[in-house]
Amino acid sequence: MYAIVRAGGRQEKVSVDDVLEIDRVSEESGSTVTWEPVLVVNDGKVISETSELSGYKVTAEVLGEAKGPKINIIKYKNKTGYKRRMGHRQKYTRVRVTGIAAK
Repeated sequence: MYAIVRAGGRQEKVSVDDVLEIDRVSEESGSTVTWEPVLVVNDGKVISETSELSGYKVTAEVLGEAKGPKINIIKYKNKTGYKRRMGHRQKYTRVRVTGIAAK
């Protein structure tokens, strides 16, 4: 059984006991996160109608924080002496899916 949920602006395909890295949420480690608007559920047959999906929800346990890879940004313009160097490192939250259930 799997479900497709919208988590942090992206769509994730999840099943029970999957570990995901989603965009950072403000939940403490050990707490639970619930995704109510489920997009698709495969429970023997694929369900994608909104009326049937309103009865499903996906719960996950927060495991902790994680960081993505460092991205270096360099700007340079020739013959003008213009150089800029910046960096970015995205923060994620690691979660484990604990259940996909109908209400």
